[in-house]
Amino acid sequence: MARLEVADVEVRFGGVLALRGVDLEVDGGTVTGLIGPNGAGKTTLFNVVTGLQKAQTGRVRLDNHDLTALPPHRRARLGVARTFQRLEVFGSLTVRENLLVAAEIRRRWSRDGSNPRRVADEVIHQVGLAAVSRVRCDTLPTGMARLVEVGRALATKPTVLLLDEPSSGLDDNETDELGALLTRLAGQGMAVLLVEHDVELVMAVCSRIHVLDFGHILAVGSPAEIQADPEVRAAYLGTEQPDADEPEVAGALR
Repeated sequence: MARLEVADVEVRFGGVLALRGVDLEVDGGTVTGLIGPNGAGKTTLFNVVTGLQKAQTGRVRLDNHDLTALPPHRRARLGVARTFQRLEVFGSLTVRENLLVAAEIRRRWSRDGSNPRRVADEVIHQVGLAAVSRVRCDTLPTGMARLVEVGRALATKPTVLLLDEPSSGLDDNETDELGALLTRLAGQGMAVLLVEHDVELVMAVCSRIHVLDFGHILAVGSPAEIQADPEVRAAYLGTEQPDADEPEVAGALR
């Protein structure tokens, strides 16, 4: 059974149909990719899952528990965490303080007896932020600040983690480390849903990929199946029969 299930979701903004009939499943212990051209509806779908956007139709379930009518904070307490396409960190706080805020808030509502300082320190080492743990976030490069946002989400101890373009601003080595982190998280049983324009990263870490185009799911499959799908290539390149020798093909889907 999938840990996260999205069924027949439709979202309208006035006369614009942003999502239509979207179905998506994310299993525990896996990294699932959600890719598509700009404006395809990926962030809107994240907002539906986390409760920031109301859908006109459809359901969202976590471990077969219906989340559809729940507000965002209730979904977070049930195990849903996310990062944002637009960077959201507490700039005046240090890296460690950002994580500590999340760990403190979680302890208050969970009453699980956890030690927020210990949780923050564990996540700092898990994400690879030890060297900058005492640095204010508004002085960090964008890529490093994105890792802080990932760490802050992890400090809430989620069972489902939604990441919206986490590799933006990272260099090649940092991207490789992010990929290794996502693989480790999945290996620990977490369900990870990854929206990412670095398709090379998606192909390397995801076991299953959903392709969203103009608000509907265009294709679902393994990385190999997605790379070979002519409709997916057409969606990315705007052509029905892309030339396999074109450099754009290699950059987008290989």
